[in-house]
Amino acid sequence: MAAEEEIKSILTDKKLFAIKSMLEKDHAIDCIFLLHLERGRWKNAKALMQELNLTLSDGTFRSRMMEIEDLGLAKSVAIDPLKKYYVKTEFGEKVAKLLLELFRKIK
Repeated sequence: MAAEEEIKSILTDKKLFAIKSMLEKDHAIDCIFLLHLERGRWKNAKALMQELNLTLSDGTFRSRMMEIEDLGLAKSVAIDPLKKYYVKTEFGEKVAKLLLELFRKIK
């Protein structure tokens, strides 16, 4: 498939468009990497981000994780009726590894 046709397909495919749109959002890749590191619980994610002197708000974390879950990259596990944490799915792990590979190659 020619590059132009492949790009047109990516831009118009519903599933790929949804993933592309999510990845474009603030802290989406951070959250995928947090899941990869098994830090899908807010307190664990916050601790790592603080250790790295990076910011990630609770609201942004929760919003991204809900979107990531909707796309099948994670699933939520209830802690109690009001709290939950997120764990990666097989698909989420695949995406995380592909992102890691991308960053390794452009480093």
